[in-house]
Amino acid sequence: MTYHTISRLTGALGVCAAMAIARPAHADPRAVVELFTSQGCSSCPAADKLLGELAKDPNVIALSLPIDYWDYLGWKDTLADARFTARQKAYSRMRGDRDVYTPQVIVNGSAHVIGSDRAKIEGAIDATKKTEGVMSVPVSMSVSGKQISVSVAASNKAAGARRGEVWICSVSKAVPIAIGRGENRGREITYHNVVRNFLKVGDWNGNAGSWTVPLENISRDGVDAAVVYVQDGSRDNPGQMLGAAFTSLH
Repeated sequence: MTYHTISRLTGALGVCAAMAIARPAHADPRAVVELFTSQGCSSCPAADKLLGELAKDPNVIALSLPIDYWDYLGWKDTLADARFTARQKAYSRMRGDRDVYTPQVIVNGSAHVIGSDRAKIEGAIDATKKTEGVMSVPVSMSVSGKQISVSVAASNKAAGARRGEVWICSVSKAVPIAIGRGENRGREITYHNVVRNFLKVGDWNGNAGSWTVPLENISRDGVDAAVVYVQDGSRDNPGQMLGAAFTSLH
């Protein structure tokens, strides 16, 4: 099957941010890689596997965001979330190309490439990192008792005024799924760093800031990691990734 595409989609969504738990998170990550995937897309398993490989790189924060618009093809994606579909649409609207497909990777909130093409993903990481402000803001997190503390450093004034939103994502690091129908029927596919929930922490105005969030607000069955990120723009108009961090919770 060719890459699933869908055009003229509209919508919005929020993002996720970076954190560290009782120990430092990965230092100075160079990219946030978001894979929009579907259990009903036969072109997606190669991208799902590649994302698992990227997730092993401590300098890359790799996330799976399963979408729901291919559910009508014969298999309802068990991990899909309409908010992820809305996020993908919001990215396409911000780019102005309305180019929405699976498997699609968004690198650092701006470049999009086919999710199974490692060379293009690496190229997009290198290219976006050259953009002023991208992944330039240090973010950290710590867990104490039943609370998560998130800290975001001040922006580099030389890079100009920056502002954005701070989000926390709860993540399941590995989710095996046996697919019973549709284009991938009979296959068991492991999905890596699946976003299970996300929560806006606050607004960042370019100055150093800190927030405290109850751990129970992001916890659910199967969640064993978390990501915090700071993103330019807003939930409905997501822009460049300014900083992020990943940490295991168990």
